Amino acid sequence: MTGLSNPRLVRRCADLDPGQPDTPATAAAYTLRLLARRIIELTREADDLNQQITNAINAHTPALRQRYGVGPDTAAALLLAAGDNPHRLTSEASFAALCRASSIEMSSGKTQRRRLNRGGDRQANSAPYTIVIARLRWEPRARAYIDRRTREGKTRR
Repeated sequence: MTGLSNPRLVRRCADLDPGQPDTPATAAAYTLRLLARRIIELTREADDLNQQITNAINAHTPALRQRYGVGPDTAAALLLAAGDNPHRLTSEASFAALCRASSIEMSSGKTQRRRLNRGGDRQANSAPYTIVIARLRWEPRARAYIDRRTREGKTRR
């Protein structure tokens, strides 16, 4: 089984016929078969759940999934954050605060500075971050933007 990809390895292990697990080798084969069948079943369940999430998102906000870098998980996290807190969402700034993406003024005396917001929904914060990372890696407009900013002497951060 050396050299097989993970999906092929799992299928091959699921098809093993070890017989009675009375020796260490047959017990190992028996265990491999059980684990492989469990992996296959859990993968089916995960695929089904992803399809259900995608159907629910497409039913409520089909345009969200059309955006570059927005997958079913990130769209669901954004919709859950917005659905749990509709009274807090009055503007883009309030949504940024909910997602922990806004800055907070930390001024004292003559010193004026800002820090990141530590409040808000952690999953809602993870979703825009995931979208940004996907766009920076693969979207041509985002790549051009980051290249331009780097040429200007700015850091990637």
